[in-house]
Order: sequence, then structure tokens, then C-alpha cells
Amino acid sequence: MSFLLKKSFLFSRLDEAQLRRVEEMSRTHTLADGQLLFQAGYPASRFYLVTRGRVKLYRLALNGNEKVIELISPGHTFAEALMFNEAPNYPVNAAAIGDTEVMSFDNEAFLGLLRESVDTCFRVMGDMSRRLRQLIKEIDDLTLQSATGRVAGYLWGCWGEVRETSNQVRLNVPKGVLASRLSVKPETFSRILHNFTEQGLIRVEGGTIEVLDADGLYRHAESAGICGGSVSP
Repeated sequence: MSFLLKKSFLFSRLDEAQLRRVEEMSRTHTLADGQLLFQAGYPASRFYLVTRGRVKLYRLALNGNEKVIELISPGHTFAEALMFNEAPNYPVNAAAIGDTEVMSFDNEAFLGLLRESVDTCFRVMGDMSRRLRQLIKEIDDLTLQSATGRVAGYLWGCWGEVRETSNQVRLNVPKGVLASRLSVKPETFSRILHNFTEQGLIRVEGGTIEVLDADGLYRHAESAGICGGSVSP
């Protein structure tokens, strides 16, 4: 278990004794596809690390529409910033995408560890700063960029992570969930993929997208400030 913790940014600077304490305060939760981990308004007494599968953080509008706030992949933590609030509640819902496993950690116990570790305090602050920058960037994308640009930027960022070994991007999440994350309607998302296919930029096969014209996709993504990543041709 300590190996899994060490791979996470938040726990990577902890020594062996501290890792054992984190393990002692942890619980493991196994979730089926779509199963809720917590709901908005629940008391936030624990934070989480995804070890397998994915977790979507989302809110529901009054009309029942779902807005995906963030998709959490293995090795990443979430809800840790809430431990600094007095009597906090979760502001979003959290549900599994596919078969998922997460570890949870007691906020009060971890705060005790933070009081003893300046390095870990700075790690938490760095993580919160990174997420704040992401939120500011997302606000810019949603208010200043087109839906086509956002989708292109997302695909470009995903391709940038695998382009050294493959020209195929595996979405790993339902297209409807991804559309919500990018703040476009599912039918708009499908239409954009269809347009990219007709332009010869990509080929879509189920949940796999093959990048055929990286330069062309880049030009679309560039109009959105490369919202999915920071790589260049």
C-alpha cells in the first residue's frame, strides 16, 4: 500500500513512519460503475485517492441536468482542501466510472500529520494552487472559446500524453460524461467528432480516437489556447 501512496503527489514526500500512519488512517472502498461515493451536502470528514478506475465529481441542476466538474484518474487525490474548513460539507457529488477503487483518509488525523511536516503542508498548498489555475483556465475556455476549440484542445492534450508511442487516444469515459466535462451537449460533441472525421483529422472507433492529422488538430486546439494540454507540434 505504501507504494501506491508514494506515487501520489500529496504523499510522495512522506517518510516510512509517516506513510504507516497514513495507512492506519485509511480505508479502502470498492465501487461499481455509477455507484455514489458521497453526495453534495454530506459532512466532509475524509478525503480520497483513486487507485483504480475513475471518479467523476459533478453537480445537478434544478432540471436534473448533470454538470461534470472534474474527472479523477488513478494516482490523484480529491476533496483534501476541505479539511481546512470548519465543519465542511462536500460541494459536489462523487460517483464511480466503471469498476473503481478508492482509498479514503481521515481529515483530523491527517491534519495532525501536517502539523509535523512542513514539506507535506507545501505539497497540499501546491496541489490547491494547481487546481485553482485549472479552474481559472477552464473559466477562460468556457467564456472565451468555442465548443469546437474545447473539444480539439482536449483531444490534443490527450494525444500529447501518448504521442511518443501511439497515435491513438483512449477516452476511457462515456462520451456523454466527457461532453459534460467540456460543457457541450452530447449531440454537439458527436457532431464535432463527425466534423473532425470528415476533415480527415481523426478516425473514431468506439471509445478510441486515432489522430490522423496532428497539425490540423493543433490548429483547432490553438484557437482554444490548447485547453487540453501544453504540447506543440
